[in-house]
Amino acid sequence: MAEIVFDQISKSYGDGYAAIRNLDMTIRDGEFLVLVGPSGCGKSTALRMIAGLEEITDGRLTINGAIVNDLAPRDRDIAMVFQSYALYPHLTVAENIGFGLRVRGLDKADIARKVQETAKLLELEDYLARKPAQLSGGQRQRVAMGRALARSPQAFLMDEPLSNLDARLRGQMRAEIARMQKMSGITTVYVTHDQVEAMTMGDRVAVMKSGVLQQLGTPRSLYDQPANLFVASFMGSPAMNLLAADLFATENGPEARFGQASILFSGEVLAERPRIASAAGRAVVLGIRPEAFQPVDAGGLTGAVAFVEDLGANLLVHVDVEAADRLKSLSAEEDDVALSAPRLRVIIDATRRVKIGERLSLAADPARVHVFDAATEAAIRA
Repeated sequence: MAEIVFDQISKSYGDGYAAIRNLDMTIRDGEFLVLVGPSGCGKSTALRMIAGLEEITDGRLTINGAIVNDLAPRDRDIAMVFQSYALYPHLTVAENIGFGLRVRGLDKADIARKVQETAKLLELEDYLARKPAQLSGGQRQRVAMGRALARSPQAFLMDEPLSNLDARLRGQMRAEIARMQKMSGITTVYVTHDQVEAMTMGDRVAVMKSGVLQQLGTPRSLYDQPANLFVASFMGSPAMNLLAADLFATENGPEARFGQASILFSGEVLAERPRIASAAGRAVVLGIRPEAFQPVDAGGLTGAVAFVEDLGANLLVHVDVEAADRLKSLSAEEDDVALSAPRLRVIIDATRRVKIGERLSLAADPARVHVFDAATEAAIRA
């Protein structure tokens, strides 16, 4: 097993482009860590640094306390699984799984035993005599993982291994990989751009943007307590609603006003997030998850139903509201954090039927409303 530490690591190229900027992060021994973010955020570069496939410009990378900046990939005892599977088409499943062991010179009996153990763990025992062409996409991916697992490496590195699979198989393989990691206990670093994979698989998730680590924490902490607007908008599906507002001090507590609607923060909310009161007088952005809205008889945000997505147990209702009127991007660099208004995403119980064109009034519990500084994009909390 391995503890992997990024200590002020940066990666720059000759043209001055910085792929990684001052990355400080500890991957704990035996944990499943997911690196997630949009294309170009630096997640795959960070993974390749661990493997020794990418040179480090500045900083130190340690594995179990040993500096490995200049250590060759073959000497790191790390296994990597790619999205392309990289199986040998002329070899059987058993031969593919045992290939690395043969290269290392293990005797036939040890190889056969390890192949059987690995095949049992990955439920491949009935396919050991088959060639890769005779397998499904999910089975081929399990063979690729089996080849890595059979080596008993210090760590697994997985670079978007499920991106070539259809939606049904991706769901199955997410569970397979998570199960395999828990049973093996091997430190695993998994790269994906899919935040659903990140939320469902990782012990912890590292969210990256433009080479900078935005937040590191459990999936639940990222969802419930995003550090900034980018994390808030990136983590969660459907995405969080973001509404521009102004925060005013009133005798009853700070009040966020947007168009004809408002949200009052008082009592327990201020006890948990006292900095909201000190932000009065500033422009803010309110973040409201789709499930935090509740239909009400009157008041709140009012709008017309634009269309409805039936999700089975719930409905995802898209509502064009009249209250919020600022529609600009909040990011000067890219359009990855944009305001939701005038269209909001709302999740309601499927037992309540709604029709396109129907008018809805919506309210949200202030305790479930996130507040962000419009200038810095940082969350306003304790």
